[in-house]
Amino acid sequence: MFGFNFDKKTLYIAIGILVLISLISYGADGIFDLMLSIPAVLLAITVHEFGHAFAAYKLGDDTPLRQGRLSLNPFDHVDPLGLAMLLFAHIGWGKPVQIDPRNYNRNISVEKADAIVSFAGPLMNFITAIVFALIYCAIIKFAGMTFLLSNIGVIIISIISYIVTMNIGLGVFNLIPLPPLDGSKIFLPILPHNTKSWFIEHEQLFYFIFLIIWITGIAGRLISPIIGQIANLILDFAMKIFKLS
Repeated sequence: MFGFNFDKKTLYIAIGILVLISLISYGADGIFDLMLSIPAVLLAITVHEFGHAFAAYKLGDDTPLRQGRLSLNPFDHVDPLGLAMLLFAHIGWGKPVQIDPRNYNRNISVEKADAIVSFAGPLMNFITAIVFALIYCAIIKFAGMTFLLSNIGVIIISIISYIVTMNIGLGVFNLIPLPPLDGSKIFLPILPHNTKSWFIEHEQLFYFIFLIIWITGIAGRLISPIIGQIANLILDFAMKIFKLS
């Protein structure tokens, strides 16, 4: 995951500038949509980091437990700057889960254990998306039209929709096989030895490549169709469960 060393003053100045610029450009409707997306962002970050912590703990490392990361409390996982970036720049991060590979069970290699821990974050995002897609379809099926067309109904449906799409987006984004994203560790064990050594040796180069594809918008253009396809698959599955299609 990401890691930045900012003092508090710099941190809050950066957040304030980002928020101010975004709010000026959003308008009333945009601000309202932003407010509706906040629960989705908090939940997506929380389950993602919890996934890392839980997997590491199950593999023998009690560091996340001792640091209070085996929790679904957003305040244990959310980084203020990462939250603001996810809300306004659509790329963000949580507090990195610290692990100690020396504590892993000896019946699995550190490399494979790291891959499992890394994959657990996106996996939790996908599971969360499926759960809330089912909730979405349950509301559509069993709630009356009066509720669905009411202000509170529209707000609830919107929040759930944001939760589904935000979790899919964060899950897919983190599977990009470039540092510092989870995908870089997930795919490392399957690389040939020579390729793996070259990848590790040139890790800083891949950080630079990641920044380039993010800043230029290439990453978004690449993963947007994938996010859409996964969202359609999950929604189709949920609709079939509740016989809505």
